[in-house]
Amino acid sequence: MRRGLIIIFVLLIVAVGAVVVYVVIHQLQSQTTQQAVTTNVDVYVAGQNIPQGGKITSDVLSTKTLPQTMVTADMYTTAEKSDLLNNKIASYPLGQGTFITRGEVTDASQSVAIPGPSWATVIPPGMVAKSIPTTRFSLAAYGVADGAHVNVNVCVPFVDLDAGFQSELPNHTAILTGTGALPGSLSILSLGVSSGGGASAQGRIELEPSFQQPYDVVPSEPQRSRVVCQAFLQDVVVMKVGNFALVSSSQTTTQQQQAQTQAAPTTLVAPDIVTLIVTPQDAIALDFWVYTNAQITMALRNPNDQSRQATNALTLQFALSQYNIPVPAKLPYGTQPAIGPLAQPVLPNDLPATPSK
Repeated sequence: MRRGLIIIFVLLIVAVGAVVVYVVIHQLQSQTTQQAVTTNVDVYVAGQNIPQGGKITSDVLSTKTLPQTMVTADMYTTAEKSDLLNNKIASYPLGQGTFITRGEVTDASQSVAIPGPSWATVIPPGMVAKSIPTTRFSLAAYGVADGAHVNVNVCVPFVDLDAGFQSELPNHTAILTGTGALPGSLSILSLGVSSGGGASAQGRIELEPSFQQPYDVVPSEPQRSRVVCQAFLQDVVVMKVGNFALVSSSQTTTQQQQAQTQAAPTTLVAPDIVTLIVTPQDAIALDFWVYTNAQITMALRNPNDQSRQATNALTLQFALSQYNIPVPAKLPYGTQPAIGPLAQPVLPNDLPATPSK
C-alpha cells in the first residue's frame, strides 16, 4: 500500500513537470514565431529641405526602414506612394530627414498661408539674404545671375592714424611762441594755429649731408593708403541680381505671362544691387565692408565645385615676391612722353552712343 502511494506521488510529480515543460516550450515557440513575423517597413522622409508650400515630388523624398512596431498611422509608407505624390504640398517647412506625416502635407488645392514674400522660402534654415551694391565689374561682366555660385573678394585700403586724435597722419602743426615771464609769474605764451594744408603738415628733422645742417622735411602729398585684397567668402549662392518685384507673386506671374505674349521688346536695366545667401555672421561682415567703403567683387564659380581653397591675402610686398615682379631700377633714360598714373582702358560699351546722321 505504501509502495503504491509512492508510485502515485512520483507519477504526479512527473505529470506536473511535463506540464511545466510543455508550457515553457510553447511560450518559447510563440516568441520565436512572433519574432519571425516582425517585419520592416519603408517610410518616406524628406530627402532635402522642403520649403513651406513646396510641392512633394519623388526628387525631394527619401526612404527610411523602420520596424513595423515603430511605424505610426500618420506616416507615409512606400505602399502609399501614389497618395503622397497626388498633388501634395508641404504645410510647414520640412528639414532634411524629417518623417513625412499626414499632418505635415496637404492637398495643393488648399491654400497654405506662407508668411512674408514667396521667395523667402528658398533661404535655407540658419541662413539669411543680404543685399550689397554692385557694378558690371563686380558681377563678372554680368556673368553672375540668379542661382550662381560665387566667391566674394574684398579689397581694403589702410592708412596710419594718430591713436589719440583718430585722424590720418601726418598731423598739422601750430606755432607756440613764448614772450618771456616775470619773476614769480607764469610764462606768457602765444599760440598761432595754421589753417592746415601741405605747408602745415608735421614733418621730421633730417641732416643735410653736404653742409651738415638740420632742416625740416614735410610730405609732398597726403598719405598713400596700403591696399590688401583677400577672398572673403567662398561658394556663396546668389539669390537675386537686381531688385525683387514690388507686387505679389501671383501678380508677378500674370505680368510675366502678359509680357511673354507681347511682341514689343523690353528694355533691360543694368542691375546695381545683388542679394547673397549667407550666414548671419557673414551678413554683418558684409555690412561692415560696405559701410567702410571697401571694394567688393564676385568671382563666378562652377556650381558643381564645392571645394574651398586657402588663399593668401595680396599686398604689394606679397605680389612682388610671389609673382617675381622686380622693382624697376632708376635709369638715366626713359620713354617719351612721360608716363604718369596708369589709366584703365576705356571699353567701347562705356562710350556714349553716337547719334546717326
